Amino acid sequence: MEYKKITETPSNHDNLEQLDTVSILKKMNEEDRKIADAVALEIPQITKLVDALVERFHFGGRLFYIGAGTSGRLGILDASEIPPTFGMPHERVVGLIAGGDKAIRKAVENAEDDKQQAWLDLKEHAINEMDVVVGIAASGTTPYVIGGLESAQKNNILTACITNNPGSPITKATDIPIAVNVGPEFVTGSTRMKSGTSQKLVLNMISTALMIKIGRVKGNKMVNMQLSNHKLVDRGTRYVAEGLGISYDQAEALLKKHGSVKKALEAGK
Repeated sequence: MEYKKITETPSNHDNLEQLDTVSILKKMNEEDRKIADAVALEIPQITKLVDALVERFHFGGRLFYIGAGTSGRLGILDASEIPPTFGMPHERVVGLIAGGDKAIRKAVENAEDDKQQAWLDLKEHAINEMDVVVGIAASGTTPYVIGGLESAQKNNILTACITNNPGSPITKATDIPIAVNVGPEFVTGSTRMKSGTSQKLVLNMISTALMIKIGRVKGNKMVNMQLSNHKLVDRGTRYVAEGLGISYDQAEALLKKHGSVKKALEAGK
């Protein structure tokens, strides 16, 4: 093995079962505070990915996340939040997990070991050269993810990865590797913890920066969010009232007439 598998190195803390509750929580928090600094070191690589995505999205490109277990679920979570938050169609940001949708709730045995399946899953979406595939794998060794990335590269599709083991095999199968070294997990090898948290932070950065750059945010407001419940209608009304300097009732009427914050703001100018 040519690299040190940091995600499997022993925890900085031992005899965990002998600690009282407050000590466990304080030590977990001590480890968690290291995560943002580790992510910050990868901003240059995240920047490359976001800029490449912006360019492709302007021509109809899409973003695909592929992963297994926790990593796959985090990709699906990020993808599923794009339509309600930014009003983008579901098919523009897609999360795929080893084992299919049933693996979102329950682990599917051996699904992540199939090196061919990710590409088959991607082909169901008619993936093409305008799209981008981001593989997520804390270990950097997941066959499902690596196989999907390698096939994407062979088909001239831009690839990136989010991993927690610099130099791991997944980084060799990607054009833009993002390797966040968060150090050992609090519970040795439990990558749902610091590694998973770092992945969530990076995914937030990728998708949010992308949506801002392609015009789905105005000022600091979600002007394209779906008005799918009372809370969001209220939020949208307040955005319109603030943006146009009008009363809440006037803003609500304008919002309901035009159906989106962005259109209401444009109409009210």
